[in-house]
Amino acid sequence: MKNNQDPQAMLLGVGLDNSDGHKRITRGDNFYLAGGSEETHERMTETVIKFNEKLARKGKDLRELSREEFTDMMREAQDK
Repeated sequence: MKNNQDPQAMLLGVGLDNSDGHKRITRGDNFYLAGGSEETHERMTETVIKFNEKLARKGKDLRELSREEFTDMMREAQDK
């Protein structure tokens, strides 16, 4: 059982290129995405989904990643 005092970790994505006035918000395991154009929001969503898949394959929680592991995994997730 988790202790409520445990620090939490979450990926936060904020898109700032929205010009159509549509409010885009997507939440999921380990992430919260807000804003952006349709293209930007879709790209952020694809990236965090790929990141979470890599995290699951490693069998780790987001809080367990070293800075280097996080950076490497995020770069891999962003590659097209």
